[in-house]
Amino acid sequence: MPEERERVPSFPGSGKTVVLPDLGAPTADTHAHLDMLADPAGALVRAARARITLVCSIVDLTEEPEVTLDGLPGWMRTATAALAAEPGGPLAAPDVRLILGVHPHNASRFDADTERALRALARRLPTGLVVGLGELGLDFHYDHSPRDAQRDSFRRQLALANDLGLPVTVHLRAAHDEGLEVLRDVGVPDAGCIIHCFTEGPETATRFLALSPSVMISFAGPVTFAKAQQVRDSLAVIPLERILAETDSPFLAPAPYRGEPNEPAFVTLNVARIAETLGQPAELVAAACMDNARRVFGLDGRRPVGGAS
Repeated sequence: MPEERERVPSFPGSGKTVVLPDLGAPTADTHAHLDMLADPAGALVRAARARITLVCSIVDLTEEPEVTLDGLPGWMRTATAALAAEPGGPLAAPDVRLILGVHPHNASRFDADTERALRALARRLPTGLVVGLGELGLDFHYDHSPRDAQRDSFRRQLALANDLGLPVTVHLRAAHDEGLEVLRDVGVPDAGCIIHCFTEGPETATRFLALSPSVMISFAGPVTFAKAQQVRDSLAVIPLERILAETDSPFLAPAPYRGEPNEPAFVTLNVARIAETLGQPAELVAAACMDNARRVFGLDGRRPVGGAS
């Protein structure tokens, strides 16, 4: 029996009163870890109240994937029932889609069996439930797995995404130069490539965007941090149609709640700060982030989703 995974306290965490902006339009959280939240169903209820209508949750095949795969139907039933009884009238639960893969921290556990399981699961789950592979990539900050293992896992998962016709969500930390070279060498999937939780400046953003029109840049809590001006500066070189927003919850809660447990509803704070930086109406940016998410994950009808046969 595996050890119980750490769970974070439910919103609002330490008891602070959390005030979220009204963006004026629905939007998406393109990267969350619902399985790491203390109350995934409650988080989905709060996301619906914040007009988050699409949540993409990461499933790592080396970290108890059954928590999400078995738990999601129940989370959705609980959230749907709670939202049906909203005082102001019923609300729809967010559309939850899954991104499957092996994090670079766990790359040493990515073997032929894991690769076969990843391929099979992407094909076997209900059509459209799996919208991408990830988070895959390189993390040379922590080096929880040997770097050669990270490189091998990154390349093999990237090749698999190309084969399956799915986009990838790429994690890079202290490894952006090498990550860019791997993407250039193996090939950016035509279906899409999301540079997850972007923390670099304009020059790095420009280099990734130049790889392929299918590359998109996703912003999490750091876009709101006082000392992360380079992250906000990068927005000036990224077309609006290539920007995504995420939480990476339960990690990286945005200002002014940095250090608190994070969850999908908090993506509204990231979108609001992106809009402020761009000098654009929040409603326009929220809608663009939603449209971009639906496009890259194949939810707008432009391409099949769920993996190739």
